Amino acid sequence: LIGNQSVLQRLEQLSRRMNDLRPAMTAIGAKLKSRISWRFETETDPDGHPWGGWSPKTEASYPKDGNRRILDRYSDMLNSLSSQADGNEVTVGFGQPYAAYHEFGTTKMPRRGLLFADPKTRMLSSDDERTVLEILDRFLRDAVR
Repeated sequence: LIGNQSVLQRLEQLSRRMNDLRPAMTAIGAKLKSRISWRFETETDPDGHPWGGWSPKTEASYPKDGNRRILDRYSDMLNSLSSQADGNEVTVGFGQPYAAYHEFGTTKMPRRGLLFADPKTRMLSSDDERTVLEILDRFLRDAVR
């Protein structure tokens, strides 16, 4: 997100018009949380690609009382999704440390992206970037009034 020049330009413009960017940052965090939650429903990464399926070993060991969905055994990871905003930034992430294994993948498990289009660069997908820009543009329009 930081590398996106359009987002940085909008943030600069907005900071000149608003003393406190917390409302914009809060809106961005809420919208990204919603989009990430939807990825659990659709079982797709930020670019819309389907997550890899379970290995036979995982499927065989899956608990009978679980939700029977990829990354949603008991909803622990999804329930740990949160966002935190202040006047300068917003952070969106998971409270469960094993979320990183899904975001990046492992030698034994395919990546099932949730946050980033590319976890190595930590860049958002183009759709997520567009969503952030729409929120910032809305705040810019409202700040002019």
